[in-house]
Amino acid sequence: MEYENKDVRLCDDGKYRWVYEMNMITNPTVFLTVFKIFFWIVLAMWVVFGFFLYVIHGDWEGLLDMGKAMLLVLGILAVLTFLGVLLLSALYGGRYVVLFEMDENGVKHIQQPRQFKKARALGAVATLVGLAAKQPAAAGAGMLSTARNSSMSEFKNVRSVKARRRLHLIKVNQLFDKNQVYVRDEDFDFVYDYIKSRCVNAKK
Repeated sequence: MEYENKDVRLCDDGKYRWVYEMNMITNPTVFLTVFKIFFWIVLAMWVVFGFFLYVIHGDWEGLLDMGKAMLLVLGILAVLTFLGVLLLSALYGGRYVVLFEMDENGVKHIQQPRQFKKARALGAVATLVGLAAKQPAAAGAGMLSTARNSSMSEFKNVRSVKARRRLHLIKVNQLFDKNQVYVRDEDFDFVYDYIKSRCVNAKK
């Protein structure tokens, strides 16, 4: 399959390449991705502690009070996440610039070097904060962000492909790795169909 326009180029090595610039203020993808992680963590905590409060101790009022506290925590996390996105946007000059490579085997999301250096510094800070707070999960996430500047999705390992056309986003999800592929409107159908047709193990 050959396809090429001014943005998506078929290179001599057989790989399609394109660069996408995302406005971090008008596109809510970064905020939603981070906040979703916090949401599921807080929900899991409520379910676990709620089991002990209600099922074991029969404390219905305690369960409701904890639910209200969790909602407050989510509100605080939403504000902090928003402020974090604003800070990251300021460091990145308002735009997230990423290079994509795609061939018959998979698609790679490559953060540009100038931004990777900033992200690596922020990742190191996240690691220190996680260790100081005795939160191994936060520390692990911070260390992971300092370890790489690209994310590769091999089509044979992809479990689901989801299109979010309004956000110019294609979610390419493996079991333990979720990749986000951004593409302009005029190339969206080609890239989505290319990926979808090669992810033979993805949910239909």
